[in-house]
Amino acid sequence: MAAALSITRGFVPRERTDFLDSLLGAIPRGALTEISGPPSSGRTTFLCSLIASATANGELCALIDVDDAFDPATASAAGVRLAQVLWVRCGGNLDHAIRAADLLAQAGGFGLVAIDMGDTPVRIVHRLPLAVWFRLRHAVQNTKTALVSLAGRVHAHSCSELKIQLSRDRAVWRGKLPGRLLEGFSVTAQCVKNHRPEPRSFTIVR
Repeated sequence: MAAALSITRGFVPRERTDFLDSLLGAIPRGALTEISGPPSSGRTTFLCSLIASATANGELCALIDVDDAFDPATASAAGVRLAQVLWVRCGGNLDHAIRAADLLAQAGGFGLVAIDMGDTPVRIVHRLPLAVWFRLRHAVQNTKTALVSLAGRVHAHSCSELKIQLSRDRAVWRGKLPGRLLEGFSVTAQCVKNHRPEPRSFTIVR
């Protein structure tokens, strides 16, 4: 397998775990990784964490924002070095996003190229033919770029080397009623590589 991205910062977890560290550092270069999960599952936080970690290591990153959902202020507060991020806004045009991903994956020079389809309806992403994912996988092969797609569910299937499937379990509260504060969410991450799942849980502090 190609070398993985070196991860130095990421989620703000309630408790640091070996699994969480390994998950953050598992994204392979020269391959496609899928991050999937429903809203409020931690998927956007995870992607932002990857970009923050990559830019902290001096990497250039490209974020292909299908639905113009990226919030630079929030990303900067999470540790993303915005000067090292190419932000491609697609205005809801998924075809433009795929073409941009293809070009940037082949261009070289980027440590991470991410396609954020988190706000794109699943039925629209599902219409993409499998040939699109084969083309993206081919575009990033033999490069030092990690290509990551984020969506509501898995779409690339055999074209992705790694799948990270996130789901929210429960809210974590601090204090006593009636003045409790929401501290975060317990999240289950299922990391699937070579068709072998490994589910674990951790907490995201919001």
